[in-house]
Amino acid sequence: MTTEDEARAPKLYDDLASWWPLMSAPEEYAHEAEFYGRALIEACARPPRTLLELGSGGGNNASYLKARFDRTVLVDLSPGMLEVSRRLNPECEHVQGDMRAVRLGREFDCVFVHDAVCYMATEADLRQAIRTAWIHCAPGGAALFAPDHLRENFVPSTEQGGRDGADRAMRYLMWTWDPDPADSTYTVDFAYLLRQADGSVRVEHDRHLEGLFSRGDWLRLLQEAGFQPSAVPFDHPDLEPGSHQVFVARKPVG
Repeated sequence: MTTEDEARAPKLYDDLASWWPLMSAPEEYAHEAEFYGRALIEACARPPRTLLELGSGGGNNASYLKARFDRTVLVDLSPGMLEVSRRLNPECEHVQGDMRAVRLGREFDCVFVHDAVCYMATEADLRQAIRTAWIHCAPGGAALFAPDHLRENFVPSTEQGGRDGADRAMRYLMWTWDPDPADSTYTVDFAYLLRQADGSVRVEHDRHLEGLFSRGDWLRLLQEAGFQPSAVPFDHPDLEPGSHQVFVARKPVG
């Protein structure tokens, strides 16, 4: 059973979507986007030309990845986040859709699913998202999935951040914890302090329910879909070496 907070869309992707650039700036993504792009290109059987990102959010990764491809298509469920991304990536095609069900009728050399895959809270949801990636991935192409946590490396944590904009500012506290280690989810609670141009400040609480699966679960589901998957250490200067992994999944040529 889910609470009312868990059942609704997170505020960050709904009525607070316009605040996203003050929470997470594109320049923070340069290193990881380079890693994702290199991993995808190296996994392909031929030089890739097209990219589909599922759960593209505000488009921060895409702002770097798009330079590597002739065509980049960005799919996200949130209209507000797509609007943020359109301003950052006007040359990219944007499509509103759910990564579990969207069908574009096209194939891409590369399919990228960043941390939006964390919102697949059940194995059935995750299987559907992987199926979407498989359907849209061309033979000889590759998909990359980048969950924030695996069951093996999950550690409760607290982070803070935010920045000033031209006429308003944001600060946030992010608290990641697991109320029930026996199920397939964990909880991320956000507290936002939002300062308007007139100096007034409002406070918002936002709860995100996210999926938590083991490395074995990921590899099994990717294999069941038809991919040839591998778990790859995520190289990032802000993370302890070996503490995080992504999944690179090749689609056989024939």
